[in-house]
Amino acid sequence: MNRYYVYILTTENNKVMYVGVTNNLQRRLFEHKNHLVEGFTKKYNVTKLVYFEETFDVKAAIAREKQFKGWRREKKNQLVESINPNWVELFIGDSL
Repeated sequence: MNRYYVYILTTENNKVMYVGVTNNLQRRLFEHKNHLVEGFTKKYNVTKLVYFEETFDVKAAIAREKQFKGWRREKKNQLVESINPNWVELFIGDSL
């Protein structure tokens, strides 16, 4: 059974947010942290994992990603703070 992840990254000062979806969170975070992917996260150095959800349903993961992207920043902040009030990095080394 495949797993899918919806995740939120931010910068070190928590000013910029990025919402993504993947089927391999560790690999995807490695790519973001090492700037292997061209685009927004590389340009703005968005590498700190502050929130993620896991599901076995790819359609649910994509729908949740779209939902997050439609939210205002304040609502995303509240979501992060509901499980990570201090906005600490959730990815340490090679583990979550």
